[in-house]
Amino acid sequence: MTSDQILKEREEILAGIEGKTLVDAFMSTCDTNAGRPALVVKQGEGFKTWTWADYRRESSELAMALRRLGVGHGDFVALMMTNRPEHVLVDIGTLLAGGTPVSVYNTFTAEQVGYIAGNCDAKVAIVEDKSYLDKWLAVWPSLPALTTIVVVDPTGVELSDKVLSYEQLREQGAAALAGGQGELENSWRAVDAEDPVTLIYTSGTTGPPKGVVITHRNLLYMLGVVQQMLDIQPGQRGISYLPLAHVAERMTTHYVGVRFGGTVYFVQEISAVVDTLQEARPQTFMAVPRVWEKMNAALLAKVDATENPRKRQLAKRAIDVGMTKVREEMAGRTPGFGLRLQHAIFDRLVFAKIRDGLGMDELKYALSGAAPISADLLIFFKAIGVEILEVYGMTESTAVITANTPGEVRIGTVGPRLPGIEVRIAEDGEILARGPSITRGYWKRDEATKETIDPEGWLHTGDLGRMDDDGYVRIVGRKKELIITAGGKNLSPNNIEESIKQRSPIIGQICAVGDDKPFIAALVVLDAEVLPGWCESNGIPFASVAEAAQDPRIVAEVQRAIDAGNADLARVEQVRKFEIVPAEWTAESEELTPSLKLKRNVVHTKYLDVIEGMYVDKR
Repeated sequence: MTSDQILKEREEILAGIEGKTLVDAFMSTCDTNAGRPALVVKQGEGFKTWTWADYRRESSELAMALRRLGVGHGDFVALMMTNRPEHVLVDIGTLLAGGTPVSVYNTFTAEQVGYIAGNCDAKVAIVEDKSYLDKWLAVWPSLPALTTIVVVDPTGVELSDKVLSYEQLREQGAAALAGGQGELENSWRAVDAEDPVTLIYTSGTTGPPKGVVITHRNLLYMLGVVQQMLDIQPGQRGISYLPLAHVAERMTTHYVGVRFGGTVYFVQEISAVVDTLQEARPQTFMAVPRVWEKMNAALLAKVDATENPRKRQLAKRAIDVGMTKVREEMAGRTPGFGLRLQHAIFDRLVFAKIRDGLGMDELKYALSGAAPISADLLIFFKAIGVEILEVYGMTESTAVITANTPGEVRIGTVGPRLPGIEVRIAEDGEILARGPSITRGYWKRDEATKETIDPEGWLHTGDLGRMDDDGYVRIVGRKKELIITAGGKNLSPNNIEESIKQRSPIIGQICAVGDDKPFIAALVVLDAEVLPGWCESNGIPFASVAEAAQDPRIVAEVQRAIDAGNADLARVEQVRKFEIVPAEWTAESEELTPSLKLKRNVVHTKYLDVIEGMYVDKR
């Protein structure tokens, strides 16, 4: 496509958002959807619902209260909460006050909290409960701009004129709002399209977090792209459970909900996602690869545990038929009539029940992003009737750069560029992007901005990729994560890991290593959720993950998976040795980012002795 055509695409979207802000979109949505449900959360055996009218009223109260606390145009309010309605109510309330909301990862330490609040000079912080408050109290003396902390659940908290409860904040705002709407309207109408709609601090795999500036214009352009590519209708249901400090969650539930009048169900504990799926029956569901992996493992484990042999074999046969059909289509061949007929029968008898059991029977758009997902996983879900749209992007691109779209998915790619976005592959293989959704930079980090965005406006993603003749992009790896072996071979650890991880349900995480080494080795983490059931099905007593890691039968299963994965890898990529790590890797233990990507530098440091031990000749 020519540059003139890309420019035309861009101008069409920009014309519809000229001079507008997310607050304009919010007010318009509230006007046209006042009685529709906007925010829903489980309370006891039932649900509490905010309509769009409720949403506007409560966020307006919060806006007026924040203004009484000194928040005005250009000021920042920090939010540290789980996925709950109050999180987005305060988010919009801050925008209505003229300020900018900044969500902070709940897993961040007091030191990281202090760095972020200091970097953006947060004037007010709104936190979940006492455990979050304690982190802020520890660093408050070093934050001269911070005047007030508000606690949503004040149980055990000593309140004062500087530490308020959420209800106190609302009451103050309601009283101020009763005096008239003029101040509120003046504050939100003063917001400019080039103002930050938020700062998103990348969790990062190295160094301190960087605050990515996302403007109202950046965001509304991306939402304009969504409007072109997907049929999002008012009342369309989604589930919010990934961190709201991450651009993927903000985009797919919060911002899409505000722009199109969607209904968002909030999940505070990730363990409740499956139950909420069954209750909400969403039309849109976004998950990082690890969540799709866990669903896949749970489904296969359930099939293996089916007591009725006939039903068990029927389910396995259905999955085999479905995956065969998808692979035929991937190869560009039309599946034969017999295969299509079998799949249609199995879809009615087996897959429809699976989708209903998952709560995905009304699902229109299943999305995966934030990290690479294996082709086998995409094939499996498409086989059972859930077409996952893999998208690619980063915080600095306001979430998405390329995307697969319904009916045009090419498994193994992350799709073609978005409308109006330029994408090219640099000489060294790095993916570059340019367009209206690209951030202007990092907050108060000019040098970091210059390292990421060149003078011509190209965002240097740090990802390596290839583009086919139709413009579909395939991710090869990360520039800074390539393994350079002692033989001088440049290898992508992710490619190795994805080839192996899906070969066994008991493998939770895997980290390939081999920098300056004669061969590739790997650290393997067992899946603590799947392992007990797998052990029971295979007649292996289970007491703990640590004990299971020593069992020869578990070791043999991991070896089988590695052998299977190695069969699809070049000889130089194949894993020759491995060690099972008897501990789970989480964001809290710091081996993973909050979006569940590996922090390789942390893993390499923590397990240096184990890694070095795999390269010792033990003959």
